[in-house]
Amino acid sequence: MRPQIPLALEAAAARAAGALSRVAGRGGGTTLPGKLLWKLDPGAIDRLARQLPQGSALISATNGKTTTSAMVAEILRGRVRIAHNDSGANLVSGVASTLLRARGAELGLFEVDEAALSEVARRVQPKAILLGNLFRDQLDRYGELEIVAARWRDAVASLPHTELVVNGDDPQVGDLARGHGSGRIFGLDDPRHARPALQHAADSKYCLRCGTPYDYVAAYVGHLGDYRCPNCGHARPHLDTVARDVELHGLAGSAFTLEAPEGTTRIALPLPGLYNVYNALGAAALALSLGSPLDDIVSGLGRFAAAFGRFERITIENRGLLMLLIKNPAGANEAVRTIVEGSTPTVAVIALNDAIADGRDVSWIWDVDFEPLLAGLDTLVATGSRAAELALRFAYGGLDRDRIEVIPELEGALDRGLELTPAGGELTVLPTYTAMLALRRIVASRGHIANYWEAAS
Repeated sequence: MRPQIPLALEAAAARAAGALSRVAGRGGGTTLPGKLLWKLDPGAIDRLARQLPQGSALISATNGKTTTSAMVAEILRGRVRIAHNDSGANLVSGVASTLLRARGAELGLFEVDEAALSEVARRVQPKAILLGNLFRDQLDRYGELEIVAARWRDAVASLPHTELVVNGDDPQVGDLARGHGSGRIFGLDDPRHARPALQHAADSKYCLRCGTPYDYVAAYVGHLGDYRCPNCGHARPHLDTVARDVELHGLAGSAFTLEAPEGTTRIALPLPGLYNVYNALGAAALALSLGSPLDDIVSGLGRFAAAFGRFERITIENRGLLMLLIKNPAGANEAVRTIVEGSTPTVAVIALNDAIADGRDVSWIWDVDFEPLLAGLDTLVATGSRAAELALRFAYGGLDRDRIEVIPELEGALDRGLELTPAGGELTVLPTYTAMLALRRIVASRGHIANYWEAAS
């Protein structure tokens, strides 16, 4: 039998490894301590979590979990000391690393990868869980979304005393609240912003009970909306935390009226797009479940700055750079929708990588409605490891081939995009996850921003 190493010694060794990694200038300092602790003693994560006086809250979703968790952190800031994995390290190792840095924290706030939720929840035993949405994403890693939904159902069933906060507009996610003892269901109610029909790439089209296609009174983002099965009657559950009277102001921001059991208030959000209204609504619902007053929610969301790479504006000398992460059809469609509601760019850099963190299968780009960008686009710079496939997608979409430049190297593509952007203008960049991290490293190396692990430390 292996002798039990004292937790304090394990933690000290793991922290030292992370410090050495940061000194060496590597971003692995955000996850390396947790990986080492996980190898030394997986049960140490459980014991560290139990040391948080107010317990933990978990946030998971296919799209928006980084932004939503950052919003909750901003709402809670100043009222409670939190341990938050704000670098986006959302596997078990990232949560472990955050717990190692949690000295003096009262509450754990952890963004969690969809596939890691069951393991993290089992170890952390959270007081609350926010589940935002399930979209088809990285099929080579996760499988079909029904597989992830089944894992989530098992995780929720194993935590009967956890406060469950779910997006009722997602059929798979909203259904998790049925039969759970304690919970809150949020969603949108503003048909003015609904699409006339489900997009062809929508995921949860069919009734969970009988397989009949849902009828949608309103479809907001992908398959999120007000749905009902015409055969068996399975429908969106009653919403107790609702966003109404939504205003979208292009890239300048958005606003909505929040109605909840605790009261009604107006939220002004400095982020664009209906998808960020969903993120803010979920953050508000979780914060209310954790006891935050409405005034804190209004002020926290009002001063919120986007999580890195999700909607990030960077000044590069006399030009601007607007970066919006894309990683699956639903998220990319909303990014395009938001950009076009502002003004269609004349130059765009789109970066498609196929690393493990992106998903090896890039066929999802054929389900993205890129076409609204084409009318005003003078030049598309296609970049990343799968730049050629991306260029082909735009060519088949109708963009003249002489307006497409293929530059696989990210730095060269960024420089070309900036070169084509007039002084005082703004370059639009749509990267997949690892491309976003790499582009941020390039911009950071030139002194325009801090590396994400430096900003989070």
